[in-house]
Amino acid sequence: MARNTSGEQYAASKYIELPVRKESTLMVFLMEQMSGTSRNRVKDLLAGHAVTVDRKLVTRYDYPLQEGMMVRVTRHKRSSELNSKFVKIIYEDKDIIVIEKSEGILSMASAPGQYCVKTILDEYFKKRHFKCTAHVVHRLDRETSGLMMYAKTQEAQRILEENWHRIVFDRRYVAVVCGKMEKEGGTVRSWLKDNKAFITYSSPTDNGGKEAITHYHTLATSERISLVEMLLETGRKNQIRVHMKDLGHPIVGDQKYGNGFSIIGRLALHAYRLNFYHPMTGQVMEFETPFPQKFVQLFKEYRNDADGQEETE
Repeated sequence: MARNTSGEQYAASKYIELPVRKESTLMVFLMEQMSGTSRNRVKDLLAGHAVTVDRKLVTRYDYPLQEGMMVRVTRHKRSSELNSKFVKIIYEDKDIIVIEKSEGILSMASAPGQYCVKTILDEYFKKRHFKCTAHVVHRLDRETSGLMMYAKTQEAQRILEENWHRIVFDRRYVAVVCGKMEKEGGTVRSWLKDNKAFITYSSPTDNGGKEAITHYHTLATSERISLVEMLLETGRKNQIRVHMKDLGHPIVGDQKYGNGFSIIGRLALHAYRLNFYHPMTGQVMEFETPFPQKFVQLFKEYRNDADGQEETE
């Protein structure tokens, strides 16, 4: 007999396990299996990190499901939310916290008293009476938005810092870059080194700096701009910005390494995926945010303008 997976049973239990018997996507599957549960409720469950697939945390509504997988839905209530225009909490446990950072704020202070994401998180922990602070394990530039992880304990920080490249197995960015990309994809490899003015320079040969490797894939392109995905093999300071400049396609809005072309009032770079093994449990943790709407809309506008010009010529 098939298991009763109605919304009523879900409400009465701590979690339900739903075996996948045919290919589907997560949203469609949950809507079918949890009869009586609204689409918005399913979205809340995904956003609240109440859904795992084969013990992997999943937040994407379009996550592909294959026959034989097991979906678990946990009754999940978020603790008091953080109210900040700069920081959105994506996931939190006793050891780590994953957030989405807005553009326009530093990951950590570069001078005493400077307002930054760490300050916001420390204030949040204090209000919740947590005896912990946010420990920085990686950074995003002030004008870059996207997913970040902070450790909440010194032990988690130590493990992450000592094993970062083994623990973090997929970090991806999306950017709008200047010009039409010549290639569908490729790899940029160079050595990066800062000068005395803190400008990062790139060299095709070892210049005493650090080797940096960026894989890129062109998602869409027009005559004036392109939408590009980047997969980092290394995580050097200003790596993506400098490598896109090396390719002759600086990121839109990059005042430091770009060409002055700015049409959305910000650096068009977003860290949209962060996948890693939990530093304390080893569990696979997978997080992904949508591409910023400004990026997508910007490309659509330029593509439509180009189409219109072609029609009138």
